[in-house]
Amino acid sequence: MTLSLYNTLSRAKEKFVPADPGRVTMYVCGPTVYSYAHIGNARPAVVFDVLVRLLRHQWPNVVFARNITDIDDKINAAAADQGVPIGTITEKFEKIYLDDMEALGVLPPDIDPHATDHIPEMIAMMEKLIADGHAYAAEGHVLFNVPSYAEYGQLSRRDRDEMIAGARVEVAPYKKDPSDFVLWKPSTPDLPGWDSPWGVGRPGWHLECSSMIEKHLGRSIDIHGGGVDLVFPHHENEIAQSTCAHGGDTFVKYWLHNGFVNVDQEKMSKSIGNVLLVHDLLKDAPGEAIRLALLNAHYRQPLDWTDDGLAQAKRMLDRLYGALRGLADLDPAGDTAPDPEFLAALNDDLNTPKALAALFDLSRQANSATDPEEKSRLKGVLLASSNLMGILQQDTEAWFAGGDIDQDGLSADQIDDLIEARNTARAEKNFAEADHIRDELAGQGITLEDGADGTKWRRG
Repeated sequence: MTLSLYNTLSRAKEKFVPADPGRVTMYVCGPTVYSYAHIGNARPAVVFDVLVRLLRHQWPNVVFARNITDIDDKINAAAADQGVPIGTITEKFEKIYLDDMEALGVLPPDIDPHATDHIPEMIAMMEKLIADGHAYAAEGHVLFNVPSYAEYGQLSRRDRDEMIAGARVEVAPYKKDPSDFVLWKPSTPDLPGWDSPWGVGRPGWHLECSSMIEKHLGRSIDIHGGGVDLVFPHHENEIAQSTCAHGGDTFVKYWLHNGFVNVDQEKMSKSIGNVLLVHDLLKDAPGEAIRLALLNAHYRQPLDWTDDGLAQAKRMLDRLYGALRGLADLDPAGDTAPDPEFLAALNDDLNTPKALAALFDLSRQANSATDPEEKSRLKGVLLASSNLMGILQQDTEAWFAGGDIDQDGLSADQIDDLIEARNTARAEKNFAEADHIRDELAGQGITLEDGADGTKWRRG
């Protein structure tokens, strides 16, 4: 089945053809670890996790790298405010980020390069750029010479004035051209720094990704992903650096970018006070529900985050897990492939809303099936398909028990004891007591479902 992806560079959907089918390469810009990740930071992690799962379904060897930016002015500022080394900040928030992403079902990358581990590679790339006339040293800085690269701006398709304004830089007197951007900058004694031919300094953000990609994936890669906010200047600058450092070789064949996450139709902003942290959301909602809410819209479109949308995602998962609960006594059919319609949707530029519709169709078929062999087949197809989405990863009963979030109410054992007491009351025809127990459970957010095979329960 053919995979098509929308390439930001061409502004068109293209058939995905890896340079080497035996080694598909993909890089996604990871977090700058100075604070908690917000829901906008989680969207590329979840979206490109689905893409990696899909790639691995179709190609034998996929090498996926997602970096950790552990040197940055924001990190320096946080460390200074708290009076601690930058490593204290970065180690703390890297762990929190990884734990939060794991809770969202995001698989770890094959490679997670850290910027501070790649200073020699960055220096080597700068030396090559300087030697070829694409960069220059000035007052302890190293700057990329933008006019030396005629194709600059091809990704963002901005004119020169827009690019300069978009970079949000003051024109320093040591710049040869206003659009030139920093590859290396000097460090004062109170800032982290590394020895270099241009003095003690630290790398620019753009240079970090180019150097790490070359080190771990090669001079040219298949896919580079990130949020739409990275198109300019970050990814534009990556293209310029890497292309010029590698003698004009194509840096990335397919550029993919996910849309913004807004909150109640407003852009997230600290000034507005509507920044939603993943760490906080996980206290009140299952990680899978947050994940599904992020996948409920096409990845290239803006996503409006609302409480209702999150609640809807939880209800959607209840329905899907409910279908699996009805198949609990059956083993899934062996070597079952994902549903063709589901797979076709994902192969069409990660159309997750359409893929979800196919999952619900499968669940309806499972709910109405009576033949054990057919039910076993449907269970296998449902699980194989949902695995590519990274959902339905929990034990069914654990899901309905709300096992992946902290609960302040009744424990699972307490609920089971009350259900047993209710069953006893019903058997003794003490319906008033049975109703009282049901109402007590409902008051604790516990919904009971009576069926031929007994009473099931779920939270919410």
